[in-house]
Amino acid sequence: MSEDQILSILSESAIYILGAIFLIVVILKGIRIVPQSEKYVVERFGRLHSVLGPGINFVIPFLDAVAHKISILERQLPSAQQDAITKDNVLVQVETSVFYRIIEPEKTVYRIRDVDAAISTTVAGIVRAEIGKMDLDEVQSNRDQLIGTIKRAVENSVDDWGIEVTRTEILDVNLDQATRDAMLQQLNAERARRAQVTEAEGTRRSVELAADAELYAAEQTAKARRIQADAEAYATEVVAKAIKENGIEAAQYQVALKQVEALAALGNGDGKQTIILPADAVQAFGNAFKMLKGGS
Repeated sequence: MSEDQILSILSESAIYILGAIFLIVVILKGIRIVPQSEKYVVERFGRLHSVLGPGINFVIPFLDAVAHKISILERQLPSAQQDAITKDNVLVQVETSVFYRIIEPEKTVYRIRDVDAAISTTVAGIVRAEIGKMDLDEVQSNRDQLIGTIKRAVENSVDDWGIEVTRTEILDVNLDQATRDAMLQQLNAERARRAQVTEAEGTRRSVELAADAELYAAEQTAKARRIQADAEAYATEVVAKAIKENGIEAAQYQVALKQVEALAALGNGDGKQTIILPADAVQAFGNAFKMLKGGS
């Protein structure tokens, strides 16, 4: 084989090798494998052409170029502090944090240069505006409502940037020292007032219970007197019935019996006693004995 033939074969082999290498390069440049957590922005001649999602994608080599690789994972902005004035003119310092993710990379890439700074500025303005509509007590007590309002306002503001705000948080609301001292004094005064109210309620309840006890005692006394009166009335009724049935003798008998009982009790006293009786008493005593004897 001559030298010219050898050179010809080598030239053809080199061409085939270069062709194979070119074909491999074309295939590699035409295939783009995108990770699950990213999206690729493809430009053709410097203009937006397409957005490649996760998986295997095909492009035209040397015409299409991947200009931006955008992560679609959720991101957290660094915590930021904003000064705001409430509706009742109290200066507060609000610490916020925002979570977001990019869902339309073509908008994020071509409409905003620094998305983190833009979102931070937007959040600061919205926080100041919303807190300016609320009193300090409302800011402290309605934090969840305030967070929801800020989230909706931020979502509306960043919608043109291809961003989804997933969560907003108010980490802390700080007050200046003078306001803290005033609130502490107010809190102590409120505690003292509640203690006084509690004490007054206890005193009032004690008085009510004492009055109820006196009323109960009076009711029981009246009840006892009513029972006693009923008993006396019953006894009177019995005596009246006996008089009606037995005549005046029954009444005289009862009177004489009571006189004898009284004299007997007087005579049973301690010590030496002298009893002086009127004549009519002696006569009543004798009549009682006669009646007792007759009754027996």
